[in-house]
Amino acid sequence: MRFVGWYVKIALGSAMVGAAMELFMIHTGFYDKVTVIESEKRAWETSPEAQAIKDALNPWRKQDEEAQKKT
Repeated sequence: MRFVGWYVKIALGSAMVGAAMELFMIHTGFYDKVTVIESEKRAWETSPEAQAIKDALNPWRKQDEEAQKKT
């Protein structure tokens, strides 16, 4: 109970910094930009080009899958 004042000050300061960061991100449109970037990333990952690149980078993947099915 001796340092309760310090803990309260640290908690309030941390809450204020967090709130300021959230307000800054909302004000600058950060969440909208992240949403667009994530949707573009997911669209690319499901595209045929991305699947062809994945297959080309790991030619042993099908062999690994067959080996797991056999066990």
